[in-house]
Amino acid sequence: MEERLQKQLHFFLKADQMKNIFRQNYLADGSRKENDAEHSWHLALMCLLFFEHGLEQEKMDLLRVLKMAVVHDLVEIEAGDTYCYDEKGNVGKAEREKQAEERLFSLLPADQEQEFRALWEEFEERSTPEARFAAALDRLQPLTLNYRARGKSWQEHDVSSQQVWQRNSRIAEGSPVLWDLARSMIEDAVQRDFLREEKSAADEE
Repeated sequence: MEERLQKQLHFFLKADQMKNIFRQNYLADGSRKENDAEHSWHLALMCLLFFEHGLEQEKMDLLRVLKMAVVHDLVEIEAGDTYCYDEKGNVGKAEREKQAEERLFSLLPADQEQEFRALWEEFEERSTPEARFAAALDRLQPLTLNYRARGKSWQEHDVSSQQVWQRNSRIAEGSPVLWDLARSMIEDAVQRDFLREEKSAADEE
């Protein structure tokens, strides 16, 4: 039991490093960028708040959704955060995170290592209603913060509306209700010049 507890304590302290991994999106008030630990907490809160809006809510296990929300970004302790709209940075991301997952979760006792690996892989594959809902929230959270911060991060990285539509369309797989909410924010962001609208070639002629 002492060895098991020591492994758990070591992993707990390792997870503290998430507080120093800063993401590219800002807090809703635009004052500073959020860190990974704040993102994970906010995502877990969204699971509790919005669970009733899940596409397959009657089939879902809320505790499993919460576990995925807490676990899925832990790999960034080893792999670092990659901005979702950074095309170059996303090359090789899946492999980097898979290697990080293997290193990080191996610190846990064997049964918890297996559980955390399974949760992480389930989230990545979006193979269950819980995973699709958790992934939908994982997209909605930064979208909402970017919108409330008046597009500050989008503007810093010259992100276009087309990129935001493409990135967030998968919200519908987890919750059509929340996708309607996301669509309204994207459309309003374009109208209010928070987000650059990418015109087609036909529009420019």
